[in-house]
Amino acid sequence: MKKTILVTGGAGFVGSHLCERLQKDGYRVISLDNYFTGSKKNHVPGVIYRKGHTKNINKHIKEKVDIIYHLGEYSRVAVSIEEPIKVWDFNVSGTAAVLEFCRKRKCKLVYSGSSTKFSKTRIDGIEGKNLSPYTWSKAINTELVKNYGEWYGLNYAIVYFYNVYGPRELSGRYGTVIEIFKQNYLKGKSLEYRLPGTQRRNYTHVLDTVEGIILAGKKGKGDDYGIGAKKSYSTKGVAELFETKIKSLSARKTSRPSAAVNTEKIKRLGWKECHKLEDYIKEIIKNNKK
Repeated sequence: MKKTILVTGGAGFVGSHLCERLQKDGYRVISLDNYFTGSKKNHVPGVIYRKGHTKNINKHIKEKVDIIYHLGEYSRVAVSIEEPIKVWDFNVSGTAAVLEFCRKRKCKLVYSGSSTKFSKTRIDGIEGKNLSPYTWSKAINTELVKNYGEWYGLNYAIVYFYNVYGPRELSGRYGTVIEIFKQNYLKGKSLEYRLPGTQRRNYTHVLDTVEGIILAGKKGKGDDYGIGAKKSYSTKGVAELFETKIKSLSARKTSRPSAAVNTEKIKRLGWKECHKLEDYIKEIIKNNKK
């Protein structure tokens, strides 16, 4: 029989690519998504879609599930300052219900932690995990997942993403840097980066990210599966790659220094980086000139 895989957030950016790959690999794939940032445009033929909140997972998922890839959480650092209750609802209440589902149903959990907790402590003493409601919720969730492993013998793997980019990426209020830059570039607008502009990030293609997630699902056990590109870029440096007008904006309250990227454990499972940010941006520029 086919293994049944549940992807929370399966209609979102990373989740839809994960669903697509799992479907292609021959699994029975179910997506549970509340469509807060997910979209029906991201639906993959053959995947079973359920609309609902992860805190109601028992209501929506009656099937026997072999693995849950839990990506369905609120995932923006800066905007979360304005929406703490929403973050608590999605990330704390929702994830607690997913953990209970896994405990009772005896299925493996692959949890997408946040690499923000690895950011260096700022000069004002604020640690990465305490930058915003989002970063705090993700940090405590990784602790809770590990405790479920200790308390109940939960089979789990925790993966960490690093500035994922690629097709289906969001722009706008809940968007990410590369897609926001891309849309402004295509519209002939200036690319706006936040001061100081020297903060460095390891931008990682969504297909490389998905490969790491799947390897963690198949062979991973425990914490610290960082899935990140080797090369880092400053925010200003990324804007300059588009070869267009750029301008600086004031720093945000949630601005953070660089985070160390540790890919040692995921590489031991066979992961390797196959896509480069510079190639992706060159392709955008090339297609725009046609």
